[in-house]
Amino acid sequence: MSKTHEIKVTKRELQRKGASRRLRHAGVIPAIVYGGNAEPVAISLDHNEIWLAQQNEWFYASILDLNLDGQVQKVLLRDMQRHPYKQLIMHLDFQRVNENEALTASVPLHFINEDTSPAGKAADVVVTHELKEVTISCLPKDLPESIEVDLADLAAGDVVYLSNIKLPKGVEIPALALGKDHDDAIVTAKHGKEDAADAEEAPAAE
Repeated sequence: MSKTHEIKVTKRELQRKGASRRLRHAGVIPAIVYGGNAEPVAISLDHNEIWLAQQNEWFYASILDLNLDGQVQKVLLRDMQRHPYKQLIMHLDFQRVNENEALTASVPLHFINEDTSPAGKAADVVVTHELKEVTISCLPKDLPESIEVDLADLAAGDVVYLSNIKLPKGVEIPALALGKDHDDAIVTAKHGKEDAADAEEAPAAE
């Protein structure tokens, strides 16, 4: 289970874009909380606090406790709008979670023991991480901040698939229920010459 992280928020009235612009100039991020049986609530958050928080994986893949005047709502971040070139967060969307209902979230994959694996120690083998995160389904209490993929036995020619991931208790990968075609590769280990041959064949196939 992932840890929860508390963030203080302030309620705001739903207003026009001009009001949101003024909030951002004041160092405040406009946001919305929706979902569940309650009405959407417009809130604001301190930009500096969120800017630091969003540099951590947990901000994107953990249950967040939004503290509004002492009342805590458990939510997941569902959308973040950034300024195209400034270090500025424009808007956030949070979705309420119910502890008794399964949720769907994307969590990062952490690859371990790659350097000490047969493929990792081979000079002529290229290890590629095809996926960096995976979409899972679970109850909020079972939501992990990340999932480890142990590559200790990875050898040249191996392919690691979604179905090879050892999932924490209570966690599922919905894509696997859709059939083998959705069992995507997450790691490949190829000889360097093999990669070069693939690159040469690609233009010829067009």
